[in-house]
Amino acid sequence: MAAVPVSVITGFLGSGKTTLLARLLRDPALARTAVIVNEFGAVGLDHLLVEASDEEIVALDSGCVCCTVRGDLVRTAGDLLARRAAGAVAAFERIVIETTGLADPAPILQALMTDPVLADALCLESVIATVDAAAGAATLDAHPESVKQAALADRIVVTKTDLSDPAANGLAERLHALNPTAPKLTAVHGAVDAGRLFGGGLYAREARGPDVRRWLAAETVTDDPANHGHTRHDAAVTSFCLRRSAPLRAVTLSLFLQVLAEHCGASLLRLKGLVDVLESPGRPAVIHGVQHVFHPPAWLDAWPDEDHTTRIVVIALGVDPRWLEDLLDALDDEVEKCSIC
Repeated sequence: MAAVPVSVITGFLGSGKTTLLARLLRDPALARTAVIVNEFGAVGLDHLLVEASDEEIVALDSGCVCCTVRGDLVRTAGDLLARRAAGAVAAFERIVIETTGLADPAPILQALMTDPVLADALCLESVIATVDAAAGAATLDAHPESVKQAALADRIVVTKTDLSDPAANGLAERLHALNPTAPKLTAVHGAVDAGRLFGGGLYAREARGPDVRRWLAAETVTDDPANHGHTRHDAAVTSFCLRRSAPLRAVTLSLFLQVLAEHCGASLLRLKGLVDVLESPGRPAVIHGVQHVFHPPAWLDAWPDEDHTTRIVVIALGVDPRWLEDLLDALDDEVEKCSIC
């Protein structure tokens, strides 16, 4: 049986990976695709937001793919292949892996290319990195993971060009210097030609340059989980989840996001959530934010799982979860008082 092509979608927190994947999975070119979604966060949400109910979607939510979940990734891919052979899942013809935004993709690629269990069954076809046009340059300066993500890719998708021009802010030149051989594509609200992201033969690490070859080679030495922990990531990065069993008023949610944008700024690496809004019962709001930028809420027609409570996942640098809890409570109380007056 021919090897199953695998594509990896990587990119820093908030760069648009999930939006891109959700749009791609509506494209007929990606029919019969199995998806493995991984998140660094207190609660996994991204797999719920990928609107592809006909596809086989597996969530890995116990960490980041580059660290402890790496073994789980290998086992999950092997399990998917076994279930396909047994007819327990649809006969998918492609696997797409969406990594957490804090993942160093080098060990992922090394595992896919060299693991003795997977090497004959899977072939690494493409590595796609999303880069935020507005925050991308600052992210490259501050987070070495984002540099590796862009340098290891063989397709780079620049997102949020409606917010910033990558040519004007120097990002385009920076990406070319990091990875001159990778095509640079633009996604408009996640929309991009799937034909330019998939196909075209095997991933060629030799074409990526000496740094890439060195990074990949290093993973053969650091394969032991005991020597490959979360020290790759900034120890100040924390992830937590704000939960609410009672619905939030729309005004409370709006004020909460405004305060975060104004007072947390660059410390807010990523915010995402499903919110039960009092004025819209049964139709949760999907919220996304990165640093100072918050997108208008999107409304789902129904809850994507059996949990109908508000879940707001925050990934941040030096932000106290208790402060956010207290802020949300204070805003909610104030809005309730005003509604009674």
